[in-house]
Amino acid sequence: MAPLPQDGRRDGLGAAAAAPFRSGRRAFLRRLAWGASGAVLLPGLLQACGRGSKGTAGAGGGGGDLVISTFPLYIDPGQPGAPGSVERFQRDTGIDLRYVEDINDVRQFFARIRPQLAAGRPLSQDLVVLTGWMGERLNRLGWLEPLPLEQVPNARNLIPSLRHPAWDPQQRYSLPWQSGIAGIAYNIKATGRALRGIDDLFDPALKGRVSALLEMRDTMGLLMLADGQDITRPTWATAQASFDRLEKARRDGQIRRFTGNDYQNDLLSGNLAACMGWSGDVAQLALEQPDLRFVVPESGGVLWADVMVMPRGSRHRREVAEWLNWVYDPREAARIAAAVQYISPVQGVQQVLAKTPATAALARNPLMFPDAAEQQRLHMFGPLSDAEEARWDERFARITEG
Repeated sequence: MAPLPQDGRRDGLGAAAAAPFRSGRRAFLRRLAWGASGAVLLPGLLQACGRGSKGTAGAGGGGGDLVISTFPLYIDPGQPGAPGSVERFQRDTGIDLRYVEDINDVRQFFARIRPQLAAGRPLSQDLVVLTGWMGERLNRLGWLEPLPLEQVPNARNLIPSLRHPAWDPQQRYSLPWQSGIAGIAYNIKATGRALRGIDDLFDPALKGRVSALLEMRDTMGLLMLADGQDITRPTWATAQASFDRLEKARRDGQIRRFTGNDYQNDLLSGNLAACMGWSGDVAQLALEQPDLRFVVPESGGVLWADVMVMPRGSRHRREVAEWLNWVYDPREAARIAAAVQYISPVQGVQQVLAKTPATAALARNPLMFPDAAEQQRLHMFGPLSDAEEARWDERFARITEG
């Protein structure tokens, strides 16, 4: 299989007022821990994530040798008696780490860091986890440092399908953090039948009980695949029929609303019968609501990868290398994968999970470990220039905000 380019995920946040899951990009309490049951609730999760044993969480400098900015709830947080990844890393390496969960929306984060980088001033962050397309934008602007991969022997564990992305073909500036799939989530009791394709979301019987995603690349990618288009080379012309279809569904009330992470709440509450959603989220929601299903549409799913990048002027290359090497150890990567249930970028994770009875079922999960046949059904949304992206975003916003 040819190497896949990289893209990334979930820069749109929902606005559910009282939702318990709204705290950030993956605002849902992760229910799988590296523990006896493999499916335990983590009551201290919000406290466990987002800080190391030294320093405090925040966006400013000082207080630690290594500062990482990332999305919330995207790592193994640990639980009483079982330290999470941040604490274990500090224990194993002696490096003081400030793991800061301050990225809720990559566009907002970009607006925050742009003046400093444009002025040639280094950020306090040494490493940032971003959507792939935002990593590409920073690289295009010349605002990334090459990663110290000569000090990261475990980088050889990167799975083949995520090597050499189109925007970073020599893999100098990025390593994937996690990958996942955009597809269809639904409640089989609410739909009364299994759903198999994007056309099922347009069934009149589901009118007003369907949602689409605020992440433009995922929603448009799924629609364009259903319309027979090649999303690895998207063009304005090939997208128009899909835009028109989406606009009509919104105008006719087929689509209830456009969501960020808050589609999770609507699925659990029964407000939605079906929606566009993300694989790892739905796997965890199903622990609470067994009637939930996730399916890769017959026309194909949208594959994405979030990446770790080093902003220009990073002061702690050695510490960055230590972190990259540590999280690409299959044993540590397996702990993270068990918590977040996305596609780990690290070879060997599946074997580690398979050896532990509590996590053996995860090793057989095709959404975490798609085989070669399944990978052929997954497609990454290709690159857009800044001008093209502005044009696409403008039309998408007119639909989603209308």
